[in-house]
Amino acid sequence: MRKTNRYPVKNANSLWQIYKTVSFWKVTKNFIVIQLGRYMPFLGVKNWLYRTFLRMKVGKQTAFALMVMPDVMFPEKITVGANSVIGYNTTILAHEYLIKEYRIGEVIIGDEVLIGANATILPGISIGDGAVVSAGTLVNKDVPAGAFVGGNPMQLIYTKEEMDKE
Repeated sequence: MRKTNRYPVKNANSLWQIYKTVSFWKVTKNFIVIQLGRYMPFLGVKNWLYRTFLRMKVGKQTAFALMVMPDVMFPEKITVGANSVIGYNTTILAHEYLIKEYRIGEVIIGDEVLIGANATILPGISIGDGAVVSAGTLVNKDVPAGAFVGGNPMQLIYTKEEMDKE
C-alpha cells in the first residue's frame, strides 16, 4: 500500500486549486532547476543542483540519466540512495492531484537500485536496496530489496532469493 497523506478539496478539482497547496514561486524555481538538470551532462553538477535547490536527498555516485523528471512540486520528498541509476525519462512523483482530493507522499529509493528507462514512480513508494525496476514500469506499490519488477501494472518477476540463485 502506498503511504500518502490525503487532502480533500471542495468545488473544482484539486489541480484548479494548486497554488493553495504549493507556492507558485516554489514551482517556478523547481521547474527551472529540473529543466537544467534534465539536460545537464555532468552527473555531479546535476546531483548538486538537486540537493542544493530542490532539497532532494541524493546519495553519492547516484546517476540521473538524461530527461529524468523529479516531482516539480514536492521534490524535497524524494530520497535516492548511493550508487543508484535512474534511467532515461523516468518520472518520480511525490504528489497526485485528483478530482476530489490531492495526495502527497515520500518516495524512497534505496542504494544500488536500477530504474529502467521510462519508468513512472508514484507517490508514497519505497524501493529497497539492490532492486531492479524494468523499463516502462509503473511502480504503484513498494518494491522489496533485491527484487526484480516490471510491467504495467507492476509485477514481481524475481525475488532477491531467486535472483541470488541465478
